Amino acid sequence: MVTYQYRCPACGDVDVRRPMGEASTQLSCPRCGAGARRVFTGPHTRLVAPGLVAALDTAGASAENPQLVTSVPTAAGPPRRPAHPLHARLPRP
Repeated sequence: MVTYQYRCPACGDVDVRRPMGEASTQLSCPRCGAGARRVFTGPHTRLVAPGLVAALDTAGASAENPQLVTSVPTAAGPPRRPAHPLHARLPRP
């Protein structure tokens, strides 16, 4: 279900939930019955998780202004021990 917004001349903005693609350009106002015209608005992006917004912003900034690497990264240090003791017996590449 999608929320569509209509504007009634008497009541103001009215939200109506309908299946996607089944919204008409005019609707009788559910409050007063007057003719309400559909208002085309942007998507409700405020419902997006903050972590996803940050990741999208970082990806967009990287596409336009990538950070340059000036040196080879250093080694991470000695290999970590496996969390499970039996994993230590597995063959290593």
